Amino acid sequence: MNLRGPKAKISRRLGIAVTQKVQKVLDRRAYPPGQHGPTTRNPEPKSVYGKQLREKQRLRAQYNVSEKQLRTYYAKAVRSTSPTGEALVSTLESRLDAVIYRSGFARSIFAARQYAAHGHFEVNGRRVTIPSMLLRAGDVVQLRQPSRECATFQDPRLEQQTVPEHLLVDRAEFKTTVQRKASATEAPIVCNISMVVEFYSR
Repeated sequence: MNLRGPKAKISRRLGIAVTQKVQKVLDRRAYPPGQHGPTTRNPEPKSVYGKQLREKQRLRAQYNVSEKQLRTYYAKAVRSTSPTGEALVSTLESRLDAVIYRSGFARSIFAARQYAAHGHFEVNGRRVTIPSMLLRAGDVVQLRQPSRECATFQDPRLEQQTVPEHLLVDRAEFKTTVQRKASATEAPIVCNISMVVEFYSR
């Protein structure tokens, strides 16, 4: 599944809003793309494989990661001493772009990835341009001084973002501190993680 296409179409295909903006589209068109209005046909996958695949695609879309990246994170999670699903979500939540998004510095995970890649943020005082950088407890992410006056980061809607408990955000300083690993229950995602684990463990 290509995540570079229209977000509304991706959201309708997966049945979830991958950005806040497309939620209104889903409210109006709660059926897959390509249909001229709702039909009596059930768009839900019927096979176990189909259901597992859909959950995996949902997870990918909500973190904006490639299939190769997700497989790598799964392999890492399998080697962890924690339950595989818990470790997988924890790793995804520790990505720099995910931390930027969860901290309320971006309106979507897609925007957060772009901001990170363009070097708007620094980690522990050093400018970084790698959205997939994995952060640890104690790491500090901060918007760089030249970027703070940008209208994008002054958007009052950013303050409406609910910040998970594993992050400590200082909005006045455009700074967030990773206090600990995120748990799967804290991650505000729509996905059956156990089905994702089953998909990769086949």
